[in-house]
Amino acid sequence: MRNKLGIRRKTEMDCVEFEALVRAQDHYYARVLHASTAITAEFIRKMHGYWLGEIYEWAGRYRTVELKKDDFPWPPAYLVAKNMRRFERNLLSVHTPCRKGTLEEVCRSVAIVHAEFLLIHPFREGNGRLARWLADIMTAQAGFPIPAYQFEGRGSWKVRKQYLAAVVKGYAQDYGDLERFFERAIRLREAL
Repeated sequence: MRNKLGIRRKTEMDCVEFEALVRAQDHYYARVLHASTAITAEFIRKMHGYWLGEIYEWAGRYRTVELKKDDFPWPPAYLVAKNMRRFERNLLSVHTPCRKGTLEEVCRSVAIVHAEFLLIHPFREGNGRLARWLADIMTAQAGFPIPAYQFEGRGSWKVRKQYLAAVVKGYAQDYGDLERFFERAIRLREAL
């Protein structure tokens, strides 16, 4: 993918994007982790732009290209802005800031926001990482630790496979598996 840095190797780009994500998270966590900040569509755009703005021209802007993975096409690009307004009105305004509650209640809110955001797939790149970043913010706002996703190391392929299957079920508003995924990830972090 064309970038401002002229990077052509995927491994190098992965490293640059990861380092930028860590810097952006540090900046934003100081503002919203334990605050009463409601997350909005504009706030999400700014997060994306802050994270990838030094790498891609289109960072922080909704996608204008059609995307699909395997046989699954995401909603058309021309609907992204409308879908994000609906997402903000119907879900973000209800579930953020994420209030204290039981672990199950918080994970339900996180799962709903997570799946619906990923279904919209508003950006050309980084939607999954941004969705997990939003989940981190929500769990911390509710007083729980940031989930330990286990996407690295031994057995990570199995965890990723379960996660992706749960996300796909979430697209059909079946959030149970995704709720349980977040519960396990939070409990794992608590045990560390």
